[in-house]
Amino acid sequence: MREVKIYTTEFCPFCVQAKRLLTQLKMPYEEINLEDKPELRQKLSEENNGYRTVPMIFIDGSFIGGYTELAALHKQGKLIES
Repeated sequence: MREVKIYTTEFCPFCVQAKRLLTQLKMPYEEINLEDKPELRQKLSEENNGYRTVPMIFIDGSFIGGYTELAALHKQGKLIES
């Protein structure tokens, strides 16, 4: 099973879509809300080429991007392990 971490904020429609997709695929994930963690958000941004938007999604420890990248991986059949 892949390890998925998703960094989110309140009222983020792309975060909701990402969590919905993962739930539909029955992929467990850990959600970390960045609402009250500006230092962590800044650190994640610096470590990932200045990526600042949420969700920030990591699969097996690797940063993949946000919802658009997650959906693209699913569409390509690369999200779920065989």
